[in-house]
Amino acid sequence: MKGKTHAGIGIITLICLADRMPGKFDYLGLVLVLVGSLLPDIDHPKSVINRYILPFDNKLTKVFVYFCAGVIILWYDYLNGGTYILKALAVTVMLIAISTHRNGLTHSAAGMIMFSFIAGYIGNSYGIPYLVYYFMIGYGMHLLCDMTTNQGIPLLYPFSKTKAKFPITFKTNSKLGAALENLIIVIGLALAVIKFPAIFN
Repeated sequence: MKGKTHAGIGIITLICLADRMPGKFDYLGLVLVLVGSLLPDIDHPKSVINRYILPFDNKLTKVFVYFCAGVIILWYDYLNGGTYILKALAVTVMLIAISTHRNGLTHSAAGMIMFSFIAGYIGNSYGIPYLVYYFMIGYGMHLLCDMTTNQGIPLLYPFSKTKAKFPITFKTNSKLGAALENLIIVIGLALAVIKFPAIFN
């Protein structure tokens, strides 16, 4: 699925669930949903996020930049006494470096747990513990949407590399796939329009 489709579905899901969220419809939460919706594809050098991080959109650059970032975080952690959250962040960044698209950490339940742990820590540090739920909406919807494609995702990685997907899937980057993505967005937008006024009541 395209990045804009993931982002759109994440936002639509937030609008539909806003009245059940601890912080209701929260603009900071909206940002977290967007980040969570796009973050799993950080394992692809040409993803939306990597367009703003990598100087060149190829695999070698991705490996180099993220591995170096992980080393820098570990060194900073060592110089400042050491905290478990920085170690977790460094390990996660290094795993991103060696992950290939839809074959590793970021497209798995383990990846969602690790990133949610980091998001939750940041939220707790600023006295906004519920922000992690917004992040998990975006991330979780990304994984569910990718399970509707013929490629599937390694949901149980690193324990199993078997691709998980729904019984009925569609092929990405095909005319049918593009039409289905547009249809999902249209249906989602219709539901969001119906639900949106209730957010502010």
